[in-house]
Amino acid sequence: MKKSLTLLAVALLCVSCAPVANTTPTPAASTSTPTASAPVSLSANSGPQAPGGTVPATTGITWDQASKDQAVEVAEKAMTDFARPTVEDTQWANDLARWLTPQATADYSAVDPANIPVSRVTGPATLSVDEANVFGVMAAVPTNAGTYTVQLLRTGKDVPWKVNRLTPPS
Repeated sequence: MKKSLTLLAVALLCVSCAPVANTTPTPAASTSTPTASAPVSLSANSGPQAPGGTVPATTGITWDQASKDQAVEVAEKAMTDFARPTVEDTQWANDLARWLTPQATADYSAVDPANIPVSRVTGPATLSVDEANVFGVMAAVPTNAGTYTVQLLRTGKDVPWKVNRLTPPS
C-alpha cells in the first residue's frame, strides 16, 4: 500500500509540472489596416513621425509685426537687467526673473552677477525668425562683451514672450 501511495504521489507531481496544451484556435490573419489611437506628432523640421501625419494647428498664432516688436522689447529689457554685475544678488535675480520662463528662473537663480562679463547693452536686438515656429525666436543683443543670443518662448498668442536662455558670445 505504501508503494502504491508513493507511485500515486509521483504521478500527481509529474502531471502538475507538465505543460498545459493550448486548445484555443489561432485567429485568422487580419486584412484590415490598423488605425492610430492618437494623432500623429511631428518631428523636428515639421516632418511627420509616421506616414499620414499632419502639422498641428497653431491656434491663431502668427508672426506679425506686433509679435516681433514684443519679442525685441523683451530681449532688450531682459539683457539690460542681466547686464548689471554690480547689483546685489537678490535684487539682480528678482529683476531678471520677471522676463524669464520658470525653468530659466531656476537656472539663473544661483548665478552670481559679479561673475557676469557684460555691463551694458550697446544696440538694438535683432531677431532670427523661423516663420514655421511661432512659439519661439532667437534674438541677437549687442553688448559691451559681444553679442548675446537670447532664446524667447511663448505659449499662446496673447501670452507674453519669456526668455528661456541668455547665451554669451562664443
